Amino acid sequence: MPAVPRHPDTVAGFAGLARTIAADRAGWAPLVRYDAASRWYHRLRTGPGYEVWLLSWLPGQGSGRHGHGPSSGVFTVLEGELTEYARGTRRALRAEALRTFAPGYVHEVVNESLVPVVSLHVYFPGLTEMPMHEPVAACSAGTAQLAAD
Repeated sequence: MPAVPRHPDTVAGFAGLARTIAADRAGWAPLVRYDAASRWYHRLRTGPGYEVWLLSWLPGQGSGRHGHGPSSGVFTVLEGELTEYARGTRRALRAEALRTFAPGYVHEVVNESLVPVVSLHVYFPGLTEMPMHEPVAACSAGTAQLAAD
């Protein structure tokens, strides 16, 4: 992977970092693996105050409803489509979609498609905890009726 020219210090900077890494397909694609038992993840890079993770999701795999402790984040879909459930909404995230969140944000991400998905996640500061939350019936079931967090 190419070196990051300087430490990002804004959400826009971390979004730019995510886009830069995403554009370097030759750098991340050979690293992707798939695990039938659970979503696969690999810490791709660390820097001062942040870390970057590469994840793969087979059909039906999901994160469970969770937060990110004191970390903010940016994530983008590199291949395929993920579904995010948060704050009573359902959002389809396709390749190149970019999401940002602050501490306290709770969501669930699921591959509801029939093909594998690859995503990239940047956490700042680095992810030190990922507290799990009780599932919201609508999130886990993927129904049209959504409950608020």
